[in-house]
Amino acid sequence: MLQGLSSTARDARSWPFEQARLLLDRVARLRLLDSERDLASALFMQGKFHEAVATLPALARPVIFQCGYGASGLPHLGTFGEATRPTIVRNAFRALTEDAIPTRLIVFSDDMDGLRKIPDNVPNRAMLEEDRDKPVTSVRDPFGEYESFGAHNNARLRAFLDGFGFDYTFMSSTETYRSGRLDEVLLRILARFDAVQAIMLPTLGEERRATYSPFLPISPKTGRVLQAPTLERNVEAGTIVFADEDGTLTEVPVTGGHVKLQWRPDWAARWTALEVDFEASGKDLVDSVRVSNRIVKALGGEPPEAFHFELFMDEQNQKISKSKGNGLTMEEWLRYGTPESLTYYMFQSPKSAKRLYFDVIPKATDEYLQQLDALNRKKAEGDNAVQVDNPAWHVHRGAPPSQGSPVSFSLLLNLVSAADASTKDLLWAFIARYLPGATPASEPLLDQLAGYAIHYYEDFVKPAKRFRAPTDVERAAMQALVAKLKALPPGADAEAIQNEVFAVGKDAGFEPLRLWFTALYEVLLGQSQGPRFGSFAAIFGVDRTIALIERALAGELVS
Repeated sequence: MLQGLSSTARDARSWPFEQARLLLDRVARLRLLDSERDLASALFMQGKFHEAVATLPALARPVIFQCGYGASGLPHLGTFGEATRPTIVRNAFRALTEDAIPTRLIVFSDDMDGLRKIPDNVPNRAMLEEDRDKPVTSVRDPFGEYESFGAHNNARLRAFLDGFGFDYTFMSSTETYRSGRLDEVLLRILARFDAVQAIMLPTLGEERRATYSPFLPISPKTGRVLQAPTLERNVEAGTIVFADEDGTLTEVPVTGGHVKLQWRPDWAARWTALEVDFEASGKDLVDSVRVSNRIVKALGGEPPEAFHFELFMDEQNQKISKSKGNGLTMEEWLRYGTPESLTYYMFQSPKSAKRLYFDVIPKATDEYLQQLDALNRKKAEGDNAVQVDNPAWHVHRGAPPSQGSPVSFSLLLNLVSAADASTKDLLWAFIARYLPGATPASEPLLDQLAGYAIHYYEDFVKPAKRFRAPTDVERAAMQALVAKLKALPPGADAEAIQNEVFAVGKDAGFEPLRLWFTALYEVLLGQSQGPRFGSFAAIFGVDRTIALIERALAGELVS
């Protein structure tokens, strides 16, 4: 699938390919000797990536992409974004390098974190209260399905990711600490404790500085993750001493899962131990990334390439917060739009803040469909170069479908509105007349969109519809439009109808002309915006459109 794309990918300008080229530079800089880099560069420029890997074995080690998951809560829209953006960059890297350099996406569950806050959306909260501050994988499952709350959330995460077809390696923080995978780095932090403290303490408030330690010991008596200062360190033995909850001085190893690192040192330890090459995070974590980068360097490692994306805002332009519950949930988006439209929205302008609310779904859906159509149109015209800068290419991870939807989402919405179609069967009665021979089986995407349009109309459009009576100028123009439509030959297409609508608006003196279309939407559909009117009339039917206009002129829609 990705073979032969490197020359096109090298010239690509979209942000994933910019990140992919930075990653390729990083791989050469960190893995190759100075004497090897010139050879690698020459082979890269010729697109001979398989030859480069065969000649320079250091390139054969996988490039590691990583994203994190807070296992104290259920997967959500942010989780989707966390996995989507590194996947998009990973796919661009694979295209750039002809898949010669292996890659791997690690989804890391922070399930050893202490449960500090009880989620609102789970049962048996009193039971969780009893387990507060224990690692999430030691907290009892409030749903009664798994051995722990962490195991329950991890299972939900994996089912969530699998459902969207992500290619990933799952890692549990608890298992990683207990298996010894982090032991070497943990001992290094113990040995360089003062250097880590010198980085961390200036970032903290005065009260927290007095007791801060990068190590959070897990009490052998209560099993809770403690915010306890480190009182003594024994580098040779690999242990720390702290005061347990009952005040008893207790010595534990820093290895083997007996301690958990504070989150910024934990981030740094993970990057170092797993040799992470790429991690994306929100703009609100820029300072935390800088701090973690400094800790990585203090540990003798190399920080990953960081990609910072802007945050989503709600309808009031307030930052979306899980604790506030504002914004839009994954389930809500998928009630009204396709997963591809959501991926497209995540892909577009990641460096710009965007509203994440219900009203963005129709526009995102139609923009995605337009991009898919543009990509396939280029192919149909004989342009065999894969359109790697087209968002649809990235949305579909390099394998976009050859068929989109012949009807836009906004047009379906207006068809539902005008026809008062409450089921897909009613909607398909119009669609089949507009597209002879089309069926839900032959147009599966269109069939999905029909269902989404009905949901969106019932929940958002219908309650907000406000019909108005036409002005005298608008009334005269609509009467003229009726005459024009009646004079059309049978089977007139959308373009012919649109031309007549334009002509009537110009003759009536609407300036700018969009005021004419706004009047049509407000008077006929009870809303201020809509699709191309010619397309709407073609799919709704010219006779039905004429009847709709005559009902509006008679005042029936307003009443």
